[in-house]
Amino acid sequence: MIGVYVGSTAGYSGKNLIAMSLGMKFQKEGLNVGYMKPVGAVPRRTGDKVGDEDAFFVQEVLGLDQDPELVTPVLVTRDFTVKAFTTGCGDLISGISQAFAKLSAGKDVMIVQGSGTYLGSGTYCGVEGSRVVKALGLKAVLVDRYQKELHYDYVLRAQAASGDDLAGVVFNDVPEAYMEEAKGLIQPFLERQGVHILGIIPSDPLMGAIKVADLAERLNGKLISAQTKGERVVENFLIGTMQVENFLTHFKRHKNSAVIVGGDRSDVQLVALEGNSPCLILTGNLYPNDIILTRSEVLETPIIVVREDTFTVAKKMENILTSHKLRDMIKVNHGAQLVTANVDFALLKKRLGM
Repeated sequence: MIGVYVGSTAGYSGKNLIAMSLGMKFQKEGLNVGYMKPVGAVPRRTGDKVGDEDAFFVQEVLGLDQDPELVTPVLVTRDFTVKAFTTGCGDLISGISQAFAKLSAGKDVMIVQGSGTYLGSGTYCGVEGSRVVKALGLKAVLVDRYQKELHYDYVLRAQAASGDDLAGVVFNDVPEAYMEEAKGLIQPFLERQGVHILGIIPSDPLMGAIKVADLAERLNGKLISAQTKGERVVENFLIGTMQVENFLTHFKRHKNSAVIVGGDRSDVQLVALEGNSPCLILTGNLYPNDIILTRSEVLETPIIVVREDTFTVAKKMENILTSHKLRDMIKVNHGAQLVTANVDFALLKKRLGM
């Protein structure tokens, strides 16, 4: 039985995507795949069982029906945290090992997904990724998402902590402008240090996209027009605070972007509507005039009204598009194709001893 641990250098780096993609790839090859997420931070109840929200979703994608209490034996609830900081956590690794033994029985491959960061998260209770890898005899795949730069220092620390247990690294969401540096400078440097680069996945607008209806909910806003078009997808956003002539020039270069604009700026709102923006987000709890509302309905462009000011909403949007969970099967399948096309599975299998 082969065990693969999917960890990351930071939160929201793509662990779900890599875990699901590896599982789907191995299943297509006829292997019996199991899944585990030893530590969960987002509890969810299904029936009489409590598990981790991400773990439920990954199992659903992989077509697995495993006991959620075995899949995620450590759930970080408020009660758990209070106990951890008062009487201590106890020997959690033993419970994780026992659950792993039950889940892995009869399996060809076990996908074990980390929570938070590989070296840091869970240290206070002795369940950080590097310790779980060693305890369960796994090989780790480290996901590093580009966020202004690649975290090569962290990668080297992970290698120092895990040695040959680190199967390799996947760089995720790397923009085209940085690709040359990633492939021509960072990858050769790390490989000279003994780190195996398993793949570099380019940025893809669809992977960071969010549906308009979900966006309205996340912004605590109200969808006031074209409600039937809540399935439309937002890939990016623009702020419409500039003069309309300047905004028009900027808008033409950024298609499929939601426009965040004050509710009193009907000039910018009309340009955004006529330019086929996926949705308008009007700030300051100001509703648009009748002309804008009518045009919105005719063009079937949703309008979301929110209470906060434009700057606050823009910061929220940035966070939402960075951390939006992978929950749409269109995105899952698209992401799996990206992983298959850009990860060297022959190298990965060699590193896993398959």
